[in-house]
Amino acid sequence: MKILYAASEAVPFCKTGGLADVAGSLPPALAAAGAETAVILPLYQSVREKLGSRLQFLCYDYVDLAWRHSYCGLFSLEERGVTWYFLDNEQYFRRPALYGYLDDGERFGFFSRAVVRMLPHLSFWPEVLHCNDWQTALIPIYLKDDGVREDRYRSIRTVLSIHNIEYQGRFGPETLGDLFGLDHGWADDGTLLMDGDVNLLKGAILCADAVNAVSPTYAEELKYAYYAHGMESILRRCSYKLSGVLNGIDTVRYNPETDPALAARYSAADPSGRAEDKAHMQKILGLQEDPSAPVIGIVSRLVAHKGLDLICEVLHDMMELGVQVAVLGKGDDQYEEFFRWASRQYPGRLCAHLGYSEEIAMAIYSGADLFLMPSRSEPCGLSQMIAMRYGAVPIVRETGGLKDTVRPYQAWQDSGNGFTFASYNSGDMLYVIREAVELYRSSPAAFRRLERRGMEEDFSWNRSAQKYLRIYADITGRPAEAKPAPEPAPAAKPAPEPAEEAAKPPAAKVRKSTKKGTANRSVPGKKAKPAEKESV
Repeated sequence: MKILYAASEAVPFCKTGGLADVAGSLPPALAAAGAETAVILPLYQSVREKLGSRLQFLCYDYVDLAWRHSYCGLFSLEERGVTWYFLDNEQYFRRPALYGYLDDGERFGFFSRAVVRMLPHLSFWPEVLHCNDWQTALIPIYLKDDGVREDRYRSIRTVLSIHNIEYQGRFGPETLGDLFGLDHGWADDGTLLMDGDVNLLKGAILCADAVNAVSPTYAEELKYAYYAHGMESILRRCSYKLSGVLNGIDTVRYNPETDPALAARYSAADPSGRAEDKAHMQKILGLQEDPSAPVIGIVSRLVAHKGLDLICEVLHDMMELGVQVAVLGKGDDQYEEFFRWASRQYPGRLCAHLGYSEEIAMAIYSGADLFLMPSRSEPCGLSQMIAMRYGAVPIVRETGGLKDTVRPYQAWQDSGNGFTFASYNSGDMLYVIREAVELYRSSPAAFRRLERRGMEEDFSWNRSAQKYLRIYADITGRPAEAKPAPEPAPAAKPAPEPAEEAAKPPAAKVRKSTKKGTANRSVPGKKAKPAEKESV
């Protein structure tokens, strides 16, 4: 099966959130399972600087977006059994950040149009085109639109993954034709119009052959107004093609037996090294080096839907339990100021590092005894999986992927892998924190068994890849001819990367256009042609 995965970010090339982790891990897992897989991304400035001469220039063409006629270069890279394509246009992508510009709608409208336009230049014609969030939501719409005129586009089946429905790609109605180059009929029949605005995510949900949420519970939650941000009726209408597949984590990258970032390595069978990692974490964060004090770790964006208001309400009660708290994150000013104040109130017992540091994040995952995620909503969540992988016992609210990955501790049958609460209120959260601290202090053996069950959970992408292949098989009508994905190498040795596919895509012929367009190309060894001025 031939799969093209379209996303606006992917590790290790560019990242702002969880989408990048998915886009960087799922395609290699699909390739390992036997599918011919490629990923297509924008060629951001940061990607160009990072990859440099490793990028192979294939060809260029011109992309029409409404009245614009703009250059689009195609670069590629072979890595981990996947072909990674990058679409180049310096006017849109040569910028310091990935998102946050006033013309983001035009930028990703161009990217979506370019994905469809450049399909003939790729090494294969995809059977499935997998899109992600609003930045690629126009792709299923453009395929439907072009399919009216060109039969070849009708053969492509589309999947849309919703990573966070809060971000929908909403723009004024005047953008339909002038910005995105679509006929007014797309608004007249209600496909793209919602509450007076053009809503790209709504259009993609209606046009895609399959819609996927990033956890089974989140897929169900999207049918209710509390979680769906106004899209509940659309998701209920499309429930026949809506499914949920839990994300995974890179179990080779996140492996406490081989992770070079740890002060000491350890395993589920022999977790003795965690004591050294706990001491290391306390030292670098300025906490009292007390091995008996239960440490609660928080690695999160400091925003409201992460449940930070619950922590603010009962922090004093938490600290009365004799715990230490390690916070890492950045976000809203009100929460940053609160944790600055709390650090002054509890010196040596509460540390807040306001920013992001991979070193400190790994120190918290490997050194904390408990990991707190009281989210109001959480489509999937990766932090709780990483925490369990490193032996930190999660305390979570039962929502989205948190409910799908964390099973509540049951003392009477010694089961579960964490602590959970259902109602979004600080009293219930405080109750389970007390329960967890009590188990840590009064029943160390039971707590270690709980910790070990979390470390032994299978959060690899192999399982998720098989479920995605079944979705692809359902919409194409083809059996999923996938081979079982190989098991990760023993933890004592770093797993080798899959061998690259032998054949690289043949370089396509350069298309020469007689039309005059915006030539923002970058060809190795050639000076880029200056961009023509456009009115936007």
